[in-house]
Amino acid sequence: MKILITGAEGFVGRNLAAALRNIQEGKDRAHPGLTVDALYLYDLNSPAELLEEGCARADFVVHLAGVNRPKDPAEFMAGNCGFAAELLEKLKKYGNTCPVAVSSSVQATLEGRYNNDYGRSKRAGEELFFSYAAETGAKVLVYRLPNLFGKWCRPNYNSVVATFCHNIAHDLPITINDPAAELELLYIDDLVDELLLALEGKVHPEGNFCTAPVTHRVTLGEIVELLRAIADQPRTLMLPSMPAGSFAKKLYATYLSYLPKEKIAFPLKMNVDDRGSFTELLRTADHGQVSVNISKPGITKGQHWHHTKWEFFMVVAGHGLIQMRKIGSDEILRFEVSGREIQAIYMLPGYTHNIINLSDTEDLVTVMWANEPFDPAHPDTFFEVVE
Repeated sequence: MKILITGAEGFVGRNLAAALRNIQEGKDRAHPGLTVDALYLYDLNSPAELLEEGCARADFVVHLAGVNRPKDPAEFMAGNCGFAAELLEKLKKYGNTCPVAVSSSVQATLEGRYNNDYGRSKRAGEELFFSYAAETGAKVLVYRLPNLFGKWCRPNYNSVVATFCHNIAHDLPITINDPAAELELLYIDDLVDELLLALEGKVHPEGNFCTAPVTHRVTLGEIVELLRAIADQPRTLMLPSMPAGSFAKKLYATYLSYLPKEKIAFPLKMNVDDRGSFTELLRTADHGQVSVNISKPGITKGQHWHHTKWEFFMVVAGHGLIQMRKIGSDEILRFEVSGREIQAIYMLPGYTHNIINLSDTEDLVTVMWANEPFDPAHPDTFFEVVE
């Protein structure tokens, strides 16, 4: 398939082009029904010949070009309607009636606060494409998109999420006029997935339009609260709950894409003594915490038990011995562990346990996961030697 993308240097265009290149180069095999033979990536600074070639040869056109914030409101109609007319004339010139997917906006409804120059220009563009479809028989897919967010979105432009992410990541102030104001948000990867489906002939119709069905309704206050928690993670080590497909998961990925270099790496507090060190890595609200323990040669650590807390010990370097004994019993369970053959060992509730570095020369490095973050007020940890 040969695909022409207009507005290829914009937010959606860059993400879609990157996804299509991955398919074209065989890096993404999740779309076996889609073959990309050629990409015509057209934007304002592209040579006119590229648009001509794309209109002549494309098997599918994705029209993303448009104007969001011109200096002169008159530019809305020229950018959102005028160029659409030019594109359609070129397709008719070459007799190319391939499918066309069009990026429009919910503001094209022209209702209430959407009755503005931008919305009117998008509505006019839509009508051009519908008329073109009626005249030529070409398949036209018009997507009225809500607010978009995700990586590579330009801050301080037309996405409040991009602005919030950028400013919070760079320790700049943000302005919230109404924390209770609700937005409908569409994540860029969900939109790209929908456009890839359209290329495969699979769409989600909604009346005369097409839709990307996975969106999120969230208030400005909720966005900022979550972003503040995410930004504070290097200090708290606390990761928010991020179920598959959740807004939190998508917002976290978006925020990270705006981090300046000096915030990409951050120090962790190492608790060091003559036996080695213990460093907490991550905490979660409902899935425990992860730590790393380093034991010097010959050292024994642990010698305690828990009522309810349980753990995984995973030795990733060195050679050691893990021992466990049920409270009130004399039987000792022994597990020899090594970084050469990594395995996970349960630390059972009601069993006192230890870990011994058997090496005379090498540190023993153990990754530890506990089912709950450590709470110094309720540690559920009781000293008792294993043997």
